[in-house]
Amino acid sequence: MTRKSLVLPAVAGLLISTLAACGGTDGSGSDGKTIVLGSTDRIEASKVAPAPLDPALAYDFASWSVLHNTFQTLMRLPRSGTEPIPDAAEKCGFQDRRSEQYRCTLRSGLKFSNGHDLTSEDVKFSLDRVLRIDDPNGTKSLLSNVDKIETPSDRDIVIHLSQPDATFPSKLTTPAAAILDSEVYKPDALRKGFEMTGSGPYSAKTEVRDNRLVKVVFTKNPHYKGDVKPKSDKAEMRFYESASAMEQALAKGDIDVVHRGFSPDQIDKLNKGEVEGVRLFESSGQGIRYLVFNTTNPTVKNKAVRQAIARVVDRQALVRDVYKRTAEPLYSLIPTSIPSHINSFHNEYGDPDPAAARSVLRDAGISTPVKLTLTYTTDHYGPETAAEFKELRKQLNASGLFSVTIKGYPWREFRPALIKRQYSASGMGWFPDFPDPDSYTAPFLTKDNWLNSPYRNSTVQDELIPKTRQEAQRSLAEKDFQSIQNAVAGDVPYLPLWQGNTYVAARGNVTGAEYAFDSSTMLQLWELGKSD
Repeated sequence: MTRKSLVLPAVAGLLISTLAACGGTDGSGSDGKTIVLGSTDRIEASKVAPAPLDPALAYDFASWSVLHNTFQTLMRLPRSGTEPIPDAAEKCGFQDRRSEQYRCTLRSGLKFSNGHDLTSEDVKFSLDRVLRIDDPNGTKSLLSNVDKIETPSDRDIVIHLSQPDATFPSKLTTPAAAILDSEVYKPDALRKGFEMTGSGPYSAKTEVRDNRLVKVVFTKNPHYKGDVKPKSDKAEMRFYESASAMEQALAKGDIDVVHRGFSPDQIDKLNKGEVEGVRLFESSGQGIRYLVFNTTNPTVKNKAVRQAIARVVDRQALVRDVYKRTAEPLYSLIPTSIPSHINSFHNEYGDPDPAAARSVLRDAGISTPVKLTLTYTTDHYGPETAAEFKELRKQLNASGLFSVTIKGYPWREFRPALIKRQYSASGMGWFPDFPDPDSYTAPFLTKDNWLNSPYRNSTVQDELIPKTRQEAQRSLAEKDFQSIQNAVAGDVPYLPLWQGNTYVAARGNVTGAEYAFDSSTMLQLWELGKSD
């Protein structure tokens, strides 16, 4: 990701997990030393997700923001840049030219926040546990290439991969690879609730109400051994019921930083300097929004229908009228801020052209108007989602080629139904697991893709993706990534809509804001401090 200064999901909270939490501040402000962050994210325990802070299950931006500061991984992303560096490890590297055997040596004297020793057996336990639990909503896909793990000594780990994968060090930077205390966590069951035991820079204490996270208090971990040096001994993350309440708390000084949840109108207000004492930081982002098609559903099974939709949708109008230019049109699954991006959809379909769409449908023998239901989640990507789908319905119906109905469901219903392929076309958002084009292609196009999409392209799955993963020098994979993007544009199993700019609001005495997020938009609390 390229950044001007600070980062966070464009129109903070519109892309991944921005449900409004039931909690919020109790009215007390910062003690002057504690960094206090505000968010409208919602982290809750439910039947589908009974362990929202267990690394084997948690797979959303909000949860990862908590886990990243509490757990260590073998590798991490640096203060800025995209090349992984050792974290819990002292050193790591591939032991062969094919990128199939990865060896790490742990730092000496590692301990968990509870004082227990951290050894190579805990690393093996943690990675094996994700694979063993194999939760359908969890993080197994990031580690599915792991074949076996050996621990020659208390400090050495050897990870054998089933196929070459030059991106594996980047995958080890994610909370999917968080190192857990094998004396605390069960090897084959999730740790339900909100408790965490890690070895990261901070230990965390959670406050919960009605199975929802209200507040997380981060305290500097005295047992931490690593090269991260927290600028503050204590930090808090508070979850607000609404963006307006959060804005008031920021204006009053009850919170220092807002990293999630402001609407386009609020961002405009902040940008104009209308909230005294608060600075707004903006950069290009990595979060994307798109439609996912169930390619086995009778309504959109014919590729011509999906191609016609691609010829009608007006992304420029979408970002102008709904997102007030806090986002940019996107013409590929890979955003412009990531190497290997090409405007594959614009190259294929050009500007919106209902007449061309009509020809596509007519040539395929499809009667119009095509009845289509677009489905979205009402409480996961922000309040603008409903307006976005109203705009999509308006555009498609105005063409005369479609008769569109839109339906919204809460995330707890929407996500399981999507995985079961109960919808024909749905709106989804995505943040990369790590800053590489692989993180925008493989999760969507492999057989075990995270959306359970039935779309299959043997050339992409069996040739192009494995080939890109063999290239340790990532620029050499550019041509193959471009071929993947062109294949997606031709078949339209997904329709990219927009990518968000990233915004963070911070009070004037906050320091380290430019380093608060790494290149995969992971929150680095340890970089935030306060000036006198």
